[in-house]
Amino acid sequence: MRALGIPGLQVAVIQHGRLVLSRSYGVANLQTPVPVTNETIFAVNSITKAFTGVAAMRQVQAGRLDLDATVGQYLDDLPAAWRPITIRQLLTHMSGLPDINRAPGDRDERVGGEAIWAWVQAQPMKFTPGERFDYCQTNYTLVQRVVDTLTGQAPDTPIIGWEIEAAGMTHTAYGDSSMVTPGKAAGYRNSYAPNPAGGPDGAPVATPRPVYELFRPMHRASSGLDSTAEDMARWMIAVSQGQLLDADSLRLLWTPAAFNDGRPGQWGLGWEVLDRGGHRAVGMTGGGRSAFFLYPEDDVGVVILTNLSGAFPEDMIDQVAALYGAKLTGLAALRVDIQRHGFDQVPALYAAMKAREPGVTLQEAELNDWGYRLLSNGQPRNALAILKLAADLYPDSGNAQDSLAEALAATGDKPAAILAYQRALELDPKNQNAERRLVTLRAGG
Repeated sequence: MRALGIPGLQVAVIQHGRLVLSRSYGVANLQTPVPVTNETIFAVNSITKAFTGVAAMRQVQAGRLDLDATVGQYLDDLPAAWRPITIRQLLTHMSGLPDINRAPGDRDERVGGEAIWAWVQAQPMKFTPGERFDYCQTNYTLVQRVVDTLTGQAPDTPIIGWEIEAAGMTHTAYGDSSMVTPGKAAGYRNSYAPNPAGGPDGAPVATPRPVYELFRPMHRASSGLDSTAEDMARWMIAVSQGQLLDADSLRLLWTPAAFNDGRPGQWGLGWEVLDRGGHRAVGMTGGGRSAFFLYPEDDVGVVILTNLSGAFPEDMIDQVAALYGAKLTGLAALRVDIQRHGFDQVPALYAAMKAREPGVTLQEAELNDWGYRLLSNGQPRNALAILKLAADLYPDSGNAQDSLAEALAATGDKPAAILAYQRALELDPKNQNAERRLVTLRAGG
């Protein structure tokens, strides 16, 4: 919390079906300040998607929903290009749909939802469904509407109320900045400015700014839940103990979907599925400030909620889980070593990890995500160390080269960034970001 400037935080741990730790730290808002308690409510943002995954699997379990059926079989009024997309592709962000969050006025209460929906339907597809991963909120708007159709509810009716009730969650509901929610922590995001005094990794000066969020009814399958760590722990117990879904449904929920070419993705159905060398971590993150993960093979779960977008508690959870018996391997173990010894030691620490665990593979997507979290958190040199490792491990990946170029540009190494973008474009000629960035860098930008 000191290192990242996190104002307030809750953490809860479950083990063998019981809540074994609940702690609260810091302040709920910087204005007053009010201490965080175990009843302080936090926005959990995209953790909502994991609830939606459970709700969708409930319909699959009941025989009403087919994951491999097309969305056009359930919804009539859709653009022709959308209709062949499968429910599985929606839940795993492989649809190729345009993102509803990009719509002009999406965060403006004065703009109606009909205008937002009309805009997104008029946009072109990004790629052939199943071809690649692209995090897109439109996917979950459609999942919500499909489930609403199956259950006879009006479009954009929330679909997870039964989970909240079944898990005994007493401090969980939808909310955003347009509403007054008693006991809710204020949200912040740091802005960064160069520090003239210098320091490690440039030591940028972080200034907290208030976060304003608007979650329309059509967004509520993808985001908008508020909760507490203890409420989240109750839900995690209900999920892991089979109170919400049976064992076969949980298995499907936590099975990564494959791309069209057979490559495994990183997502199950609304849940991230991270390889831990036989000890999976399955869960979800939200808003760069909240995260939870279950470790099914270790019967442990951890949730950390904060009020700072950019805190990225997913980078802390493995260490907490390890205190309760979760086995850390691969990237989880490497992350702990790097945080202990420094990012300048990444090559040596990776070599030591491979000597200990010769059979463990680091997932490109997870390395890439970590690197971008560091970039967004004002740590470009640390990000470069991670994204260079990813590029070295995946030399034929256009995405890895593109990400390396981003980090090189952020650290001021324009010649190396140009070379990396060129390599990214050679590997993936469809990479429009690399094309744009090359034009800018060559023009002196």
